[in-house]
Amino acid sequence: MGVTLGVVVLTMGDRPRELRALLDSVAAQEGDDATVVVLGQGVPLPELPVWVHAVELPENLGIPGGRNLGAEKLRRLGGVDVLVNLDDDGLLPRTDTFRLVREAFAEDPRLGVVGFRIVDETGHTQRRHVPRPGAADPLRSGEVTGFLGGGHAIRAEVFARVGGFCAPFFYAHEETDFAWRVLDAGWTVHYRADLLLQHPRTDPARHAGYYRRTARNRVWLAKRHLPAVLVPLHLAAWTLYTLSRRPPRAGLRAWWAGFLEGVRTPCPPRRPLSWRTVWRMARLGRAPVF
Repeated sequence: MGVTLGVVVLTMGDRPRELRALLDSVAAQEGDDATVVVLGQGVPLPELPVWVHAVELPENLGIPGGRNLGAEKLRRLGGVDVLVNLDDDGLLPRTDTFRLVREAFAEDPRLGVVGFRIVDETGHTQRRHVPRPGAADPLRSGEVTGFLGGGHAIRAEVFARVGGFCAPFFYAHEETDFAWRVLDAGWTVHYRADLLLQHPRTDPARHAGYYRRTARNRVWLAKRHLPAVLVPLHLAAWTLYTLSRRPPRAGLRAWWAGFLEGVRTPCPPRRPLSWRTVWRMARLGRAPVF
C-alpha cells in the first residue's frame, strides 16, 4: 500500500468561495484520494462536498490548536501516513502535487516535513516565503530549518513523536517552534520549489494582534528552545531586525508590549535544543541566533 495523505484545512467561514476552489483542486490531484478534514474555527461551515469531514469547533483555537485537532480527527478516522495543512484561501494549481509529496516521503525515511512554495496569481514568490537566508532563489529546493504554514506536509509519525504544534502560540512562529523540534529529534525539513500553493499576496500585519503575538511568541520561542547563552543574543538580534524595518508607531508599541509579555509570562515547557542541532542549523545557513 502506498503513502496515504490526510488534508487539514482551517477556516474562519469568511472565504467560502476560495475554500470551495481549494477543495476542488484537492479533488483534482492524481492518485489515491486524500482524507480531507475542514474545521470551522468557532463558526458554522458552509455547504461542503460529501467526501469532506466537517468539524465545527465551539471556539477559535488558533492555528496550532486547530491543526492539532485536525490531526487528531484524521487519527480517529483511521490514520494516515502524511498530514497536509493548507490555507483555506490557497489553491493547488498543479494536479501532481500530492503524487510528488507521496514520492518524497516514500523515498526518504528521515524526511520529517516538506514545505511548499507559495506563489501569487502571477506566479511570483515573495521573499519572506522562502525559508532560507540571504538572496535565496525561490526555485532552488533543498534542506532548510523551517517551513511555511500556508502549505506543507508532515510525516504523521513525526507529528506524534514531537507532540504536534504548540497551541499556546495561537498564531505566529508556531511552524518555527515545530520545525526546531523536528530537527532536534533527528529528522529533516525540506523546501520543495515544485510543490506549489497559489495564495493571494498578503501583508502578515493584516491579522489582528500580529505585532503583539509575533513579539511574544518570539520571546517564548527563544526561552523554550535555545541554550541559555543564546537567548539574549537571539532576542537582541530580532529586536534590531524589527527596528530596522521601521514598523508603524502603533505596531511598534504593540510589538514592545508583546515582547514584555513574553519576558514576564511563562513560556510553554522548556525543551532546549542540543548543541548538535544548533550546529546543524548553522551549517544550513540559519543559526538560531539571527
